[in-house]
Amino acid sequence: MTEQLTSKILVLENDLKQLAFIKQFADEHSLVPLKVRKNRLFTVLKSSLELGAIILSYSYGGSEGDTVELATRIHAFRPELPIILRVEDEFDLSSLPETLKRICCATFSVADSQGLQQAIQEYIFSLVYPNALVRGISEITETALASQFKNLTVSWETPFIVRDRLIFGEVYSLIPLESSWCRGYMTLQTEEMPVLHWLGESEKIHTEVNFRNVNSLLGEVTNLIWGAFKNRFIGDESVIPGVNVEVPLVVNHKHKYISFGTENPQLCFLYTLTNEERTWSMKIYQRFVFNLRWAPEKFREIEQEVDGLVDAGELELF
Repeated sequence: MTEQLTSKILVLENDLKQLAFIKQFADEHSLVPLKVRKNRLFTVLKSSLELGAIILSYSYGGSEGDTVELATRIHAFRPELPIILRVEDEFDLSSLPETLKRICCATFSVADSQGLQQAIQEYIFSLVYPNALVRGISEITETALASQFKNLTVSWETPFIVRDRLIFGEVYSLIPLESSWCRGYMTLQTEEMPVLHWLGESEKIHTEVNFRNVNSLLGEVTNLIWGAFKNRFIGDESVIPGVNVEVPLVVNHKHKYISFGTENPQLCFLYTLTNEERTWSMKIYQRFVFNLRWAPEKFREIEQEVDGLVDAGELELF
């Protein structure tokens, strides 16, 4: 059994009938369709909105030339996002401009949506994440966040899949994960000012706080999650012997972009920490990218005996 993951898609479509079809398709395939005003499109693409794909109508630009130009700009701006082209039912695909054939990963129409279904499966939901893993990550992370951010309530949204490579906020932690069934990274991303605000109000710190306190706190949370992840899902198993392949990680600070050297989609969690009065909150994004090894058929959750949990201080007898 697998967790029902979702993914946001940006829909560039003017036809109300087509929008209704896409909305129904999205509801049936765990997608969250989003619309944007044409004059705000690139503002949205510049934001930290996590997307899985873009659906572009062939008529969206107003003319073939304008649509080709728009698709070219989108692809140049966010090349990691697959663009799926919606055409009319009787459209002759052989007449598509070569630029669109190169840029768009698939085409579909209301009469034949197979191309859309295949693209969603291939580019978004291509990796299977065991239910125990997804559920366990949420539980582990909630516990770690609650232990460090006292007096704040932790909540999270339904886990989702993203293909973008954008970085949220100014503070970013990264730690490797490695076992016989996975090899990749976990990241935490957040904005600096909300954490500084909380640290300034926290009873734990009475001196002036700065970015180093933020770095230290996020590092501690990252270590706590990593340790719990290892205990619950990896244990003492040895990794596959042999030479491990490495790929370069590329970070572009100007564009808040990071690449892990793979086209694999990423598993993403969004946590919101709120004060008791619900007048203030902060967001922490957590992403998992298994760019070097992913074998979910070998995954298993480690069952811990009650005595061991008591000895570790996780449970108390009364």
